[in-house]
Amino acid sequence: MEYVIGVDIGGTKIASIVVDSGGNIVQRCELPSIKGDSEEMFQQVADCIHQLMLLANISMQEVTVMGVGIPGKVDREKGVAVFQNNLPWRDFPIVERLQEQFPLIQDIAIDNDVYMAAYAEWELAKLPQDSMFVYVTVSTGISCSIIQNGKFLRGNGFAGELGLLPIEKKKTLEDIASGPAILRSAREVYNDSKMDIETLFLKYKNNEKKAVKIINSMLESLAKGIYSIICLIHPHQIVCGGGVINHQPYIVDLLNKLISQYMISGQQEADNNNSVKISRLKEDAGVVGASKNITNNVSALNQRR
Repeated sequence: MEYVIGVDIGGTKIASIVVDSGGNIVQRCELPSIKGDSEEMFQQVADCIHQLMLLANISMQEVTVMGVGIPGKVDREKGVAVFQNNLPWRDFPIVERLQEQFPLIQDIAIDNDVYMAAYAEWELAKLPQDSMFVYVTVSTGISCSIIQNGKFLRGNGFAGELGLLPIEKKKTLEDIASGPAILRSAREVYNDSKMDIETLFLKYKNNEKKAVKIINSMLESLAKGIYSIICLIHPHQIVCGGGVINHQPYIVDLLNKLISQYMISGQQEADNNNSVKISRLKEDAGVVGASKNITNNVSALNQRR
């Protein structure tokens, strides 16, 4: 049997899966990211893949292709991780290095990690071919990917960097609504350097005043960011994922209520007050997308040959 490897490299963790010819996930492995040094970070990626194959008890000779999702700007043609705000890589030749580590794999391809998550969620949505689809991730950072007519809208290299949107004076959406941002605010407000996000959201659900203020600020800023997408391109579907959303799925209902307040009547009728949907693949969106994207690209290439 032939297998495919999907890898999702993030600022917090590295996830990898091996998928069989029927598209089923055979094994999953996850390791924390090591961001102090570029070589240590790369070795952690390689270790995650090696451990994955050991757990799956599958030989590299049985693997045909590997798809890898990486944050930030990537050069897909040259296989280079160009710029990653949350990783210690600058113009890092990730594909070349992976090929050195795994010489038996025929094809290794990279793409932006959010694009790969979007690809997986878009396939699952089964929208009409001419539909416009947007995937928004709220995690270590905030970003989005746009798919229309089954193809990514890439722009001039940084398309979809929603987190860079200015919200307040000298503050971007990412400065206010990302996971690290709300955690930083919580630790400052509560004067507790050990507070975690789960505790913050528990306090919010218990209607604790300080937590409510922090989370409401996050939700209002995020709603503005998503509404800007609606105003600019009015997609047929928006899916929200990433660690912050996946672990607190009720956030999506709150976002929809806030977004509906901005909408004019025509927008509300078109969206039926349900602008944003929750990710169905959750933490597996990136790895599944990476494995599917490389598989489909190789299949398309073989058909053209």
